[in-house]
Amino acid sequence: MTVAIALFTQDLRLHDNPVLHAAALAADEVVPLFVCDPAVLAAGFAAPNRQAFLTECLADLDASLRRIGSRLIVRRGDTAERAAQVAAEADAATVHVAAGVSTFAHRREERLRALFGSRLHVHDASLTVVGAGRITPAGRDHYAVFTPYHRAWQQAPRRTVLDAPRKLATPSNIGGDDPIAGRPLSPALPRGGETAARARWRHWDIDAYADVHDDLAADATSRLSPYLHFGCLSATELAVRALERDGEGARAFVRQLAWRDFHHQVLAARPDAARRDYRPRGDHWHRDDREAEAWRQGRTGYPIVDAAMRQLAHEGWLHNRARLLTASFLAKSLYLDWRIGAAHFLSLLVDGDVADNQLNWQWVAGTGTDTRPNRILNPLRQADRYDPDGAYVRRWLPELAHLPGRTVHRPWLLAPDYPAPILEPDALTIRFRHARALD
Repeated sequence: MTVAIALFTQDLRLHDNPVLHAAALAADEVVPLFVCDPAVLAAGFAAPNRQAFLTECLADLDASLRRIGSRLIVRRGDTAERAAQVAAEADAATVHVAAGVSTFAHRREERLRALFGSRLHVHDASLTVVGAGRITPAGRDHYAVFTPYHRAWQQAPRRTVLDAPRKLATPSNIGGDDPIAGRPLSPALPRGGETAARARWRHWDIDAYADVHDDLAADATSRLSPYLHFGCLSATELAVRALERDGEGARAFVRQLAWRDFHHQVLAARPDAARRDYRPRGDHWHRDDREAEAWRQGRTGYPIVDAAMRQLAHEGWLHNRARLLTASFLAKSLYLDWRIGAAHFLSLLVDGDVADNQLNWQWVAGTGTDTRPNRILNPLRQADRYDPDGAYVRRWLPELAHLPGRTVHRPWLLAPDYPAPILEPDALTIRFRHARALD
């Protein structure tokens, strides 16, 4: 009787899971293993919102496995050490795991390789559509600009979408620990797990995506990002199924999956971009703790920014357009270090992913992959364009609900009790331009 270990990381699903599929093909019995590693906590990755979401993901995965005759084994401790312990207990011949791109994932793989050698099988394109490093420009190890990457990405071969296993045998003598439960900071988190993810995917109107994805009040984006982050949904399956539908909405959605892959391949090649400027531009960031805290609390005096920050605190999630405009306000208008904003986002976002979060922040700040580093998003223009009737602002700032139409975006005209603008409207971009001029 042969045994293999399927070591789950950010692939908490049965459908289209190369790790689980390969383990099932390799052995008569499979140990589905997840390790609650204290190093994740120590590194700050296990923020309360994500820990609470993860707990639900693991419970859902265990329930799904039990329906096919298996169960999830959870252990606490160092991932490599616990995997070796389980391998010894089960006499497992092979260990299967998904390839990651973060520094933490690389170190985990090195530790696993040191313990298991050729018995370790790392599966590419399990967390992304195209594996990091699979496509590269001539003479370089990664693409630094999205558009040429996207062209190559569209032509790259895709692996076959894998069915969920119908039956899975697991050794009966392997025990586990209880997962580390988390208490969320945000009261309105989405429900975790593959079951909720697939239900969300089935009921979302992808055909309308191209027309409404920037409409803040419509709230018509997929909201699948938390499930992609934890691997409750396969990015490959989403891309394949979306393109089967065709249409402008499907193509626009798949382009966002390409952006996600793009950031992963950048981080895989430049892991220090999680902390350092990908393209240093000599910025001397302004420092003001009062302004940074006003931004975090949603009290900048600019309702579109404040509404977004309140949504983030309440839901642990934020519309992509809202992420862009709040990030631009911090990094470009207030000219505060992008790492301040990135850290706050990671402390709350259920989908807080190092590659996507850090590199999107750098894109906005002008230190990342954007070919227009001086791009500035004026919050008033963004508000007028993407929340023209003020419905999004009124949803999150009920104290301004009485203001008519677009005046809700300029409360200093009619609502003197609302916090005054932290920057005068006519000075929104002056500080940024001046600071760059000094370099």
